Amino acid sequence: MRYLLFATLLLSHLLIQAQTLVDKIKKLRYDTEWQQVAAIPLQFSTYHPQGMVKIGEFFYMSSVEIIKRPGNGEPGEGVGHLFKMDSTGKLLAQITLGEGTMYHPGGIDYDGKHIWVPVAEYRPNSQAIIYKIDPHMMQSNEVFRFKEHIGGIIHNTDANTLFGVSWGSRNFYQWKLNTKGQTINTNASPEDLRIINPSFYIDYQDCHYLGKDMVLCSGLQRYSNNNQTIRLGGFDLISLKDYRPIHQTPIRLWSPTGLPMTSNPFWVESIAEKIRAYFVPEDDKASTLFIYDAILKP
Repeated sequence: MRYLLFATLLLSHLLIQAQTLVDKIKKLRYDTEWQQVAAIPLQFSTYHPQGMVKIGEFFYMSSVEIIKRPGNGEPGEGVGHLFKMDSTGKLLAQITLGEGTMYHPGGIDYDGKHIWVPVAEYRPNSQAIIYKIDPHMMQSNEVFRFKEHIGGIIHNTDANTLFGVSWGSRNFYQWKLNTKGQTINTNASPEDLRIINPSFYIDYQDCHYLGKDMVLCSGLQRYSNNNQTIRLGGFDLISLKDYRPIHQTPIRLWSPTGLPMTSNPFWVESIAEKIRAYFVPEDDKASTLFIYDAILKP
């Protein structure tokens, strides 16, 4: 009885936290003030970072090491990585993920027990392996394979489903899980599971489940005119009940080289009356963990 009461109280606390963060995200505006808290250089070869989660004081980041770039109909060669690092940017552990031509990890998610990571070919309309990883043991387990490039995945723990995004996030996919955590509709074709993303202003790079059928995605889009290109980043808060964004916010933050902060991995959490955001927009030697606080207006 005591353990049931503790579990109930813990679940209630997590739901309140999730709702608080969702409510704060809805207060973000185009002119929200972001204050930089820190800029921490990462002390290892990060290659091309993709997704990130924060578990306690540790960060877990997926990345693709490109050995041979894809092109001319060839899938290229590479290695998928999942890194564990501390708050100083020091590498603590790493594992490799993928198989053959599937070496490109995407956006990742943490469900309170496992980190979910998709690893796909580095090209659209291809194939992917979905893994779940024990973050403490840094051990991976393959969950299923799918005949489509999956560039990001989240675990909807309320509906017990997985939600994936395609290359460029133009399409969504959803898979049902049974009580053992096994997918029950992975044999369905991409065409049968495909849900068209109705939003076009950014392509999603990384997504995280916030609870109550809400997912937050970050990303960017390139806009060109007269040989000039502008890169704009942003957040989309999406309802998984109808797969539509309910709050969209441009994030007017750029790295020293001009990349939007939302170019690659991100993480957000609720801090006092603020939102704290973590970004790693740059590759390899330039990779820096930027930390910002959003100052929210009533």
